[in-house]
Amino acid sequence: MNAAEQLCAALLTRCKTLQNVKEVHAYACKTGLDIDPFVAGKLILHCCVLISDALEYARRLFRHTPNPDVFMYNALIRGLAESDSPQSSILTYVEMRRKSTASPDSFSFAFVLKAAANSRDLGAGFQLHSQALTFGLDAHLFVGTTMISTYAECGRVDCATKVFDEMFEPNVVAWNAMLTAFLRCGDVKDAERMFRLMPCKNLTSWNVMLAGCMKSGELELARKLFVDMPVKDDVSWSSMIVGFAHNGCFDEAFGFFRELQRVGIRPNEVSLTGVLSACAQAGAFEFGKILHAYIQKSGLLWIVTVNNALLDTYSKCGNVAMARLVFDGMPGKKSIVTWTSMMAGLAMQGYGKEAIQLFDEMERSGIRPDGITFILLLYACSHAGLTEEGCRYFFKMKEIYGIEPAIEHYGCLVDLYGRAGQLQDACEFITKMPVSPNAIIWRTLLGACSMHGHVQLAKQVKERLSELDPDNSSDHVLLSNTYAVAGKWKDVAAVRRSMSHQRLKKTPGWSMVEVDKIVYSFFAGQKQNKITEEAYEKLEEIMLKLAIEGGYVPEVGNVLHDVEEEEKEDALFKHSEKLAVAFGMSRWCKGRIIRIVKNLRICRDCHVVMKLISKIYGLEIVVRDRSRFHSFKGGSCSCRDYW
Repeated sequence: MNAAEQLCAALLTRCKTLQNVKEVHAYACKTGLDIDPFVAGKLILHCCVLISDALEYARRLFRHTPNPDVFMYNALIRGLAESDSPQSSILTYVEMRRKSTASPDSFSFAFVLKAAANSRDLGAGFQLHSQALTFGLDAHLFVGTTMISTYAECGRVDCATKVFDEMFEPNVVAWNAMLTAFLRCGDVKDAERMFRLMPCKNLTSWNVMLAGCMKSGELELARKLFVDMPVKDDVSWSSMIVGFAHNGCFDEAFGFFRELQRVGIRPNEVSLTGVLSACAQAGAFEFGKILHAYIQKSGLLWIVTVNNALLDTYSKCGNVAMARLVFDGMPGKKSIVTWTSMMAGLAMQGYGKEAIQLFDEMERSGIRPDGITFILLLYACSHAGLTEEGCRYFFKMKEIYGIEPAIEHYGCLVDLYGRAGQLQDACEFITKMPVSPNAIIWRTLLGACSMHGHVQLAKQVKERLSELDPDNSSDHVLLSNTYAVAGKWKDVAAVRRSMSHQRLKKTPGWSMVEVDKIVYSFFAGQKQNKITEEAYEKLEEIMLKLAIEGGYVPEVGNVLHDVEEEEKEDALFKHSEKLAVAFGMSRWCKGRIIRIVKNLRICRDCHVVMKLISKIYGLEIVVRDRSRFHSFKGGSCSCRDYW
């Protein structure tokens, strides 16, 4: 390597942007080094691997290089394999075989196999395996390991196992690739067997097993592995936090995060977004605020994903003002995820007009909306009763932005008509849909029938659902509720008997409330313990006061007609959201908002009770049910009884 080549190589090591690379390229052109294989290869490799937005420039450099060698081909194959179009990597490899005198080496096969894996192209994987055999490179450890990963990505764990078994002396990387192959196919049992057989495990081996167990919901096995780990890093802790959060074990996720801090490990981006996700799902507002303070103090607000998770947490905890504060304070250009997260927060609170204003802001900022944006916009219009606006945006989606409506968009429009009571319009819209309506579409219409007591249409819709999804208990419940709203008690009983004969069970209701940074869960009809006893005792006191001072009379319409009135009232009394709010009030500090998360749609009786409590006790209650937020204050609800 001469002095000029050395200078170019040294200059390239300092390049951090595409503009820097262009300056070095200009120097190479002036000195005639642009056709030098060493310099050209270094330029292409740098653009492919180290500069995020320079891949197209690398392709142009490659095309203008006479007789590219295997190093240049490998650099481009590698860069394209990791891009959004990995098939281009395979085509580049094919071009090398057809046009070039250069023969592929172990790197060529490893990189192009990665492309086959990323594009889930099993056919290409088989052909590359065959060619690796022809060149005698199938036994190469690097190639064999990548081949295992390719077959795993394509769902062929049997082929991956065959490659592994034929390896002479597989190293720990190959063993880890097989672990990943089994876990990717959901085969935790064989993965655990292989893990126990491994002659040597490294930290990656343990972390692969942890992540795989979490993904499959094998939480106890993951916990045991975590305890047995000789060394734990931030990836290990992140896997536990994210895994427990995704499986609905929020207290455990919080516990692992606290322990991570106690042992002195600095939370990373994954662990922070994981614990914030747990806060969002559990409605743990107070813990979310503590995390916000930690993120600010640690100087981590520059991380876009952490900001987005923080925004989502505040939105799902019902505090749109704090979500907007995070949104407005975000450094740099906001991503589309940021805009849609903020829009989702407004939509769930029923702020339809504000969501539309935010959409207009996003358009002015130069961010192009995608299909998810329009789902949220239609959702916002639906929950705010903005029927005309919702229809306008539905058609604008295709006419202005060329986005073909997906089944979710059609569902949103059916919901828009249904909530507004325009059931005939909803029916006509479904019949004119260019795609076949699925069970969710019909279930949305059945929910609207239940809300408005439209018995005849509900029966017709239920017949369609019985064909598409006969074992779904929620459809029977919706039909039963429709009859109940219309006062057809014999039909209610018939539906319930049918459910009993088919052994269909209602989804049990649960509610969670955060008190002193601890999340408590309540279930309908759960066994009594100290917590539930405290909740029931407080609830009795509350209901008596509501009856005396607020004139409360239980709305027993949706409770079975063939039981005594006292039993009906008792059934309503045990609803999980009532227990959650009572427990929150028993531990309540003045000025605090009681925040509840519920897995089902809040019933009319509980809705009435929450309004009365907010008025008589002078406190604010925020309930996030399956559909939206309800903020109760001064005897009224933010949904304006439109939910």
